[in-house]
Amino acid sequence: MEKHSLPNLIGVRIKYIRKLHKLNQINFSESIGISQGNLSEIESGKILPSLETVIKLGQQYNLDLNWLINNTAKNVSTQLLEDEDKLIYLYRQLQSTAKEEVIDFLELKGKRYTKS
Repeated sequence: MEKHSLPNLIGVRIKYIRKLHKLNQINFSESIGISQGNLSEIESGKILPSLETVIKLGQQYNLDLNWLINNTAKNVSTQLLEDEDKLIYLYRQLQSTAKEEVIDFLELKGKRYTKS
């Protein structure tokens, strides 16, 4: 499956939501009424989720379905770029001390490389 195909992009976003809520595939799939195998195929970009699954995802996890399907949100100012999504995801995995170090590092880089 091509990296930027629709099934792949939707799968990546669904996996992101699952990990954001710290759920394994079994618990997440149960919460949206599909099998773990089906979720695995969706996350890997092998298949697209059904309309029913997309609607359930939106309801269960308060998702903007425009973001899920085509990466546009009603409020464009809240739309994150893919690398920003990744930074947030990785940051949330860190312990408190490491988070403080990341903030210090970014502030230092910001002072050094911010356009004046």
